[in-house]
Amino acid sequence: MKQFLLVFLGGGFGSIIRYYISKTLNPYYSNFYLGTFLVNIIGCLLIGLLIGLSLKQNYLTQNQTLLLATGFCGGFTTFSTFALEGNLLFKESSFLYASLYMGLSVAIGILAISLGIYISKML
Repeated sequence: MKQFLLVFLGGGFGSIIRYYISKTLNPYYSNFYLGTFLVNIIGCLLIGLLIGLSLKQNYLTQNQTLLLATGFCGGFTTFSTFALEGNLLFKESSFLYASLYMGLSVAIGILAISLGIYISKML
C-alpha cells in the first residue's frame, strides 16, 4: 500500500507542475506547444537521471524511485497531451509545425534520457 501512495503523491505533484508550466507557456506560442514540449523534454532528462541513479548500487531506494521516476515523472510528462496537440496542429493544417513539434519531441526526448543516464554515471 505504501508503494501506491508514493506513486500517487509523486504523480500529483508532477501533474500540478506540468499544468502550471503548460498553462503559462502554451498560450504564447500558438503554432508550437512550448510548455508541453519543455515538460516532456525536462521529464525525459529527469527520468534518465533518476533511472541512472537507481541503477547505481544503493544510490536510490526502490521507494525513492517509485516516488520520483514512476510517480513524479509519470505525472509530469504527458504523452496523451502531446498526441492531442499534434492532432490539433494537423487539423489546423499546420503540417510543418506539427511535424517539428512531434519529431523534435521524440528525438530530443530520447537524447535527453540518454544525457540523464550519462550524467548520473558521473555523479
